[in-house]
Amino acid sequence: MAAAELRRGGMPARVLAVLRQRRAVADQAGLRARERQANLAGALVVTDSGRRLLDGARIVLVDDLLTTGASLAEAARACRAAGHAASGSAGGLRAAVVAASPSAFEINRN
Repeated sequence: MAAAELRRGGMPARVLAVLRQRRAVADQAGLRARERQANLAGALVVTDSGRRLLDGARIVLVDDLLTTGASLAEAARACRAAGHAASGSAGGLRAAVVAASPSAFEINRN
């Protein structure tokens, strides 16, 4: 939906699944912020085809719910590890969420 809205506004946008899990992770329910970070550390990788698509692109990582930010942080780490610059004129790496839990406002207090 977000990509369609951007396109209606004249911004070229596509939805691309360029991340995949490279190892299993535990259920995040009940984990504190640091435990979530440890659980997800190194769990995502950019696919081979995704590397070509990310080159120089503006990227918006989208998550359905922000609790501690661990999922978005791991996705950003995977993109940077694949060689995508976090900012710059040609590219950029941003994040968007659909909803935030009350605990999202207490990130890093756990």
